Amino acid sequence: MRPLDFLSSIKVKLGIVIVAAVAATVAVTGLGAWADIPWVVGGVLAGAISLTMVQFLARGMTSPLREMTTAAKEMAQGDYERRVTATSRDEVGELARVFNQMSAELAETDRLRRDLVANVSHELRTPISALQAVLENLVDGVEPPDPVTLRSMLEQVERLGRLANQLLDLSRLESGAVPLQTQPFEVKELVERIVREARGPGHRGPDVNFEVRISPPTLSLIADPERFHQVMTNLVANAVRHSPGGGTVEIVAAGSDGKIRFEVADEGPGIPEGERGRVFERFYRSDAARSSDGGTGLGLSIARWIVELHHGEIHAEGREPAGCRMVVELPEI
Repeated sequence: MRPLDFLSSIKVKLGIVIVAAVAATVAVTGLGAWADIPWVVGGVLAGAISLTMVQFLARGMTSPLREMTTAAKEMAQGDYERRVTATSRDEVGELARVFNQMSAELAETDRLRRDLVANVSHELRTPISALQAVLENLVDGVEPPDPVTLRSMLEQVERLGRLANQLLDLSRLESGAVPLQTQPFEVKELVERIVREARGPGHRGPDVNFEVRISPPTLSLIADPERFHQVMTNLVANAVRHSPGGGTVEIVAAGSDGKIRFEVADEGPGIPEGERGRVFERFYRSDAARSSDGGTGLGLSIARWIVELHHGEIHAEGREPAGCRMVVELPEI
């Protein structure tokens, strides 16, 4: 603890230091005159004592500034782990605390950047390696260009396309470059369209049953229909992908208390409670999702951004006896 850290104003601290220095000078000068000490000696002695007192009282007033200067130079070199001491309650102490917060945020941003590069590289390498292997076999004549082989190649190209589109969407959402085109629309019509697409010939995952409940049937929502379609399509596609064959995916929409609540529930392995908040991070996938094919780990992150742009909330819940329930809540207006 520094001597004047308990004070909340640097002006008060400077005032105390000045008053203390002047008082020490006057006291030493008076004692020197009383003891018949030459004024030159008394003046030097008074100055030395005053400087010592100033150094003691002012200790720590400027040290955070010096630490911040050193830390800023290290941050310019890419080291975001440096922190400064922030024990005082004055303006310099507050600046030090804000500096530490900024350093922590920059360190987290740098970590996310490194993770993004590593994850994108991994996600790109997998389909590219598969394509390369198949193409080499075709060129070498090891495999004939039959429909099954061409379908496998098409799936890898589609996976690359989905990854590129999701990265572009995520970049636009994070930069705020995606204005919402809000308008009223019927929830039932949107859900029925999503179910038709999920049942279509191009769907991926096991064959499942759909159970749709909309209350009231005429429920409407004011939102961007294309962006919200993107959210629900992602949730339904995830539910289908993780459901067992012959399972049921429930889609529920209901309005109450000024909000419209959407639920997409499956009968899959579910998400462990400790991972339910992290599934909305970029490229994060639970252990159960890692064992399945087709996901990039970006869909839920994009869904969260879109829901938050609509001033809503999205979260994951458990489901008994097994499965996961994804919940989206949006304001009615």
